[in-house]
Amino acid sequence: MKKFYLIVLLWAVSITSFAQQEMAMPPIPLMREVHHSYIETSLRNIAKLSSIADTVFPVTNDPKLNQSIHKSIRTYVHNMRAIVESSSKLSDNEKYTWLRGINDLLTGFQSAWQARIIRNIMYPGLIKAFYECMLLELDGKSILPVIEQNELEIGNVLIQNYCLKNNSGIEAAKDVLVLKTCQREPDNILKVLTRFPNNRYADSLITISAFRNQEELYNYAAAPNALGQKIQQVQHPLVKLIATLARSKNGRMYFPFLDDLYQNKITINQIAPILNNESSDNYYKLLVKTRIGYAERMRKGDTPMAAKTLVGKLRSKAVELYINEINALHDESNPIIRFKKIDSLNPQELYYLAVLGEEEIYTSSFVSGVYPRIFARFKNGDADSLLQTLHYDFYRKFLKMSAAYNTLDDFLKRMSKPAAQKLVRNFVNGLEKTGSLEDAVDVADSYASIYNKDIRKLILSQVQQNLRSSKTQQDKRGEVIYHLLNTIFVSADSSGKTNLSASLGINTVYNMPLKELQNASGRIIIQQYAYGDKDAESYFGAFLARFSNSNWRIVRKPYWVEISSARGTPVTIYANLPLDETKDLDAMAQDSLNYYLETNGLQPTMVIHRGHSYYLQQTIDQLAPSAKVVLLGSCGGYQKLNLVLDICPSAHIISSKQVAAGVLNQALIDAITDQIRLNKDLVWEEIWQKLQNRVTGGYKEKFEDYIPPHKNLGAIFIMAFNKAMENGSGSN
Repeated sequence: MKKFYLIVLLWAVSITSFAQQEMAMPPIPLMREVHHSYIETSLRNIAKLSSIADTVFPVTNDPKLNQSIHKSIRTYVHNMRAIVESSSKLSDNEKYTWLRGINDLLTGFQSAWQARIIRNIMYPGLIKAFYECMLLELDGKSILPVIEQNELEIGNVLIQNYCLKNNSGIEAAKDVLVLKTCQREPDNILKVLTRFPNNRYADSLITISAFRNQEELYNYAAAPNALGQKIQQVQHPLVKLIATLARSKNGRMYFPFLDDLYQNKITINQIAPILNNESSDNYYKLLVKTRIGYAERMRKGDTPMAAKTLVGKLRSKAVELYINEINALHDESNPIIRFKKIDSLNPQELYYLAVLGEEEIYTSSFVSGVYPRIFARFKNGDADSLLQTLHYDFYRKFLKMSAAYNTLDDFLKRMSKPAAQKLVRNFVNGLEKTGSLEDAVDVADSYASIYNKDIRKLILSQVQQNLRSSKTQQDKRGEVIYHLLNTIFVSADSSGKTNLSASLGINTVYNMPLKELQNASGRIIIQQYAYGDKDAESYFGAFLARFSNSNWRIVRKPYWVEISSARGTPVTIYANLPLDETKDLDAMAQDSLNYYLETNGLQPTMVIHRGHSYYLQQTIDQLAPSAKVVLLGSCGGYQKLNLVLDICPSAHIISSKQVAAGVLNQALIDAITDQIRLNKDLVWEEIWQKLQNRVTGGYKEKFEDYIPPHKNLGAIFIMAFNKAMENGSGSN
């Protein structure tokens, strides 16, 4: 952009080099004097223009140069007026037309500048360009060369001028301006061509668009309009292929293989038989095979076309054909029956099932089904060899999932120590280059789940090395990411004495002050979402029994219960009844309660999710932004931290990495409600210590998978990064 304005500035300055001597102005007939006065007035108005961006109307920062440029502009305008008045070829009406055209040029520029369509620095170039167009038009020649030589904004003002609208080159000039628009905004080529489908450059522009965004071209090619017809006529092989698929009944099913089709690695006829039975394994297997081929190319720096489309289709088929079924059988105790659907999948196909089904796959589906079967069927090599066959595609995602489900140590032990160390180093490197925070959050989340001290030490060392490198290279984004990770990891180390909240400049994560949970009247509102599955009767009954004492009062409503403290801090828990899910009565109960809370101005500052993990998204979709504490009482709730923080950016989140338990959820609810009723802040470390001492038997191991807010490293990283961005420390 700086280069662009430098060029325009040079044009602005250059007008002084071509300044003309003022031509003698012939006597102006009285009938045309008013038109000349309009032009003079417009010149003065432009000189007085001001805005927030420009307090006066300078062309440059040099006052003397500005004065010289404005003098040259006035000379050009004066001479144009003189040419009109002295011409023997122009009739009186034509002279009126040209004077009007000169004034329209000035008023058109003023309007465009005030609308921020054109910059003041283009003013001199516009005047000079119009002067050249005027001479060409008077000589019966095309203005196309002038349009080609000038910037888009100048050209747009010129072609709208009344005097040039009938020039012999006007249509070609309009086509050039469309071309210039597309060159400046290549992501909007097809959007622009929708208005100009018959542009003379349309074929080449459509071809450019085909290589930039195949999905977009497919959509436009399928449209029954002029541009869709134009795309169908383009002869470039890639455009023809996309257009053919867009017309095909099963075009969407072929489209993920676009790159291989274009390079003749596969044909439509070879894919067609597979589409005869979309529900078979063959289509999913072909998608996996194609993705592995693309991953190999991507590691070498190539970018296959429609790669994102292939991933999207692979994800949807993974969920549709396999994950939905093994999730639905979560109550089936016989693994042979539950996981029969994935018996035909090889290790690589199972791997993609995991990484692309991350948001849908249940904890038990991953831990008891997909993960062990990957290695049971990969008999000829270690875990690193498996990743090599996949060209390390989505390996960060797989490591993150393994960490979240407590299988990471097992995964790393399935490869040599040097290979594990290299994998971990690569896991940490290059987080600033990914364009999103997802990988950095994955690294933060994973650290707390790694119990191997050597691996933890290696991750921390690699983070610190990247931090030093970012500082040396003055990479601000990288410096912020690695500084935050370093601070968080040092604090997470039991030997570290860092006050994480103070170091990161975020609200405390160690405790939730009581006053933060209270509304204006001093009451704390808690909302619990319950679902009508077969487990609801037992956990909801235990929930009500816990509050059936003198400290609390229970009021039953048709669709929810209200549990209010009888002494101590005012607290009210609103919990919808877990009515029959098969009739959507639980959803109706939630809707009724949400409406009641909203209409009565009752904003919950604590939200509790009770129910299986497949209900969790429904709770998140209804989550109140006012929530300061969120208890995700379902399996694998740890996987949904990002979604919760999108709604409640500073919430303290409690979640389980693996299997949640109703008994543990209730113990947490008891501990939290007891604290706040007794007018005490929620100090997470104290609460966790008390619960760890109370929990016994098999629940003790499950409770270790519950993550308190001060150890929720991914959530802490997101909060800290957003804070850093707000303070401007991450800008490049």
